[in-house]
Amino acid sequence: MKIGIDKIGFFAPNLYVDLKDLAEARGIDPNKFLIGLGQSEMAICPETQDSVSLAANAAYNILTEEDINDIDLLIFATESGVDLSKSGASFIHGLLNLKSNVRSIEMKHACYSATFAVQTAKAHIALNPTKKALVLASDLAIYGLNNSAEPTQGAGAIALLISKNPKLVEIEDDSAFLTTDVLDFWKPIYSDVALVDGHFSNQKYQESFIEVYQAYLEKTNRTINDFKAICLHTPYSKIGYKTLKMITNEDAHPELFNNYQLATTLNRRVGNIYTGALYLSLLSLLERANLKYGDRIGLYSYGSGAVAEFFSVIVSKDYEKHLNKDKNDHMLNNRMKLSIKEYEELLLKKIDGTDITFNQMDKKDNAYFYFKGISNHQRLYAKKHNFE
Repeated sequence: MKIGIDKIGFFAPNLYVDLKDLAEARGIDPNKFLIGLGQSEMAICPETQDSVSLAANAAYNILTEEDINDIDLLIFATESGVDLSKSGASFIHGLLNLKSNVRSIEMKHACYSATFAVQTAKAHIALNPTKKALVLASDLAIYGLNNSAEPTQGAGAIALLISKNPKLVEIEDDSAFLTTDVLDFWKPIYSDVALVDGHFSNQKYQESFIEVYQAYLEKTNRTINDFKAICLHTPYSKIGYKTLKMITNEDAHPELFNNYQLATTLNRRVGNIYTGALYLSLLSLLERANLKYGDRIGLYSYGSGAVAEFFSVIVSKDYEKHLNKDKNDHMLNNRMKLSIKEYEELLLKKIDGTDITFNQMDKKDNAYFYFKGISNHQRLYAKKHNFE
């Protein structure tokens, strides 16, 4: 039985910062961001969006009534959770009006948890082939102002509908994975921003890739020539490019590198979305590359701390008929650009637990679902009544 990704939904908040503007404000050569990091823009959340609402909006973009009736597993993968006890999945379950007889859970392991969620959903469908599973990867990458990680921030969400006979890609059974106990990136409970040892994190990312990639090849008796494309976790696009060059070069495999550039088109405009970054890259590839039925795509997932996995998917027949490229491009092309002053003011705002109510339109937020505020220490969400 073929099991895989039937639909991919994508949502980004409607604000962004141009990295050329940020570089000039910081007195840095813009090419250090545009070329050195391979990034051009970073998405920024208004106060009316968080990881829960982003995820709900990504799912809303793809789900039909039939999907809602068939879903019996909801997994919310994030490292931007809104509560240490109540699962964000339960908020989303309510917003999407899913049936009550659905298992729901929130998962965390830095940027890796969405991949574990996908593999868990695949196993679930193998046991329950008439059902569907919804995997949501949603995050806000926030490092604060005036530091080396600042230009690699971002925000957004990916929704993956997992089912038998998938319309987009089939998930193959073979994978290779590893865990190491390292502190390359972490966010203490008492910290508002993530902490990162950038050089060490890049080193572990690349070392882990080589280990799981080689283990995958040995397990499957495949070679690099069996891949039409390789998508990698993309905190910033240049790290994936450099990592791909560790196993080949552009003269030997020009198509792999061309497809990598296509696969990071959306990532370069959105920035790092942690758990969803790999799957945003997969979506970008599917929307832009010249793929054919049966093509194999390698996927490298990495989550600091650290867990890594390499696995593969096979392109489904007529997959291109089930994508929403124009809609996704329209969403990004119609965002509002923030001035650096506006961006800094927004990033420095804190929610301290006191009651607060946000007016969605005051924040110029046109999303269907939004974070309404806090009352009596309870987070409140709502939907836009005049949404079109």
